[in-house]
Amino acid sequence: MEKDDFDDLKIILWLILFLVFGIVIITCKPDSREYVMTVNGPESPGKMGITLEHEHILVDFIGADSTGYFRWNRDSVVKKVLPVVLAAKEKGVKTIMECTPSYLGRDPLLLKTISLRSGVNFITNTGYYGAVNNKYIPKNFYSLNAEELAGIWIKEFEVGIEDTGIKPGFIKIAVNPDDTLSEEHRKIITAAGKAHLETGLIIASHTGPDKPAFEQIEILRKEGVDPSAFIWVHAQRGTLEGNIRSAKEGAWISLDNITERNNIDPGAPYSIGWYAERIAELKKSGLLARVLISHDSGWFDPAKPGGGTINGYTDIFNYLIPALKAKGFTEDEIDQILVKNPREAYKIKIRRL
Repeated sequence: MEKDDFDDLKIILWLILFLVFGIVIITCKPDSREYVMTVNGPESPGKMGITLEHEHILVDFIGADSTGYFRWNRDSVVKKVLPVVLAAKEKGVKTIMECTPSYLGRDPLLLKTISLRSGVNFITNTGYYGAVNNKYIPKNFYSLNAEELAGIWIKEFEVGIEDTGIKPGFIKIAVNPDDTLSEEHRKIITAAGKAHLETGLIIASHTGPDKPAFEQIEILRKEGVDPSAFIWVHAQRGTLEGNIRSAKEGAWISLDNITERNNIDPGAPYSIGWYAERIAELKKSGLLARVLISHDSGWFDPAKPGGGTINGYTDIFNYLIPALKAKGFTEDEIDQILVKNPREAYKIKIRRL
């Protein structure tokens, strides 16, 4: 082989190695594949399975100025709550969105322990809970602007919550159910929008009625965030017309206090029959692909002896699904609500206008 031919061959080999190395780097980038962020690290959305998108393991109502990990014993919480999680697992549940926010009892290490013990994925959150007149917001909140507030939540996503290394998989915020948002709550939703555009974390906002839901969606639009980045939490407190309108705009409708209530009439508001009818109406409007459901159940309460009573995560399977099937819902449609919709909602993806 001539020297020039050998040099040409070396150049070709180096080019091939460069291309292969470049492809490997690109495919290994965290944002090059779809994923959700569990307390055990990133996971494929396809492995989420049946998902309960709004539940609680522990909630501490004492207030932001008094709460802390010292208020509960993790081993005691695990002992009491683990059987409830395992009962949900027996119904097919593979993933639980744990919606307890910071300063209300969020405990990533507790969730990781329960996840490892149960085999159920848990996804925790970042964000601030402004409802109940800001009882669960730390004092430094008032001196921060929206950009600085968003920076706190972005940092938790980038490096983990405190020193745990556990990263949030969504943004959980809350506003008062008023006709007009307060200045503080406008700052919270603005910060959530800014954080979403940096992280791709979906925004789940404890909201309730129509007016605060639409005001939040409008604020997000002004930040350049598409409504598909917004979950209207407790949307059952809104009107059917409001649910339909927001879903048509792209928002997610979270019907999330689904429990069997033996003390009310079958068709009364928030009964199993009522939820089945609300879901059927959304289906009739062609919006089943925007519906999320859960129990908003649990939880260990440090203020109560032994943590109080833990309400389970199985009423959807025991009561709601039979009610939906009685209305003609197919297995594919139920799978749409419990598997496909949460998978699409919670995958980490920046949703710009």
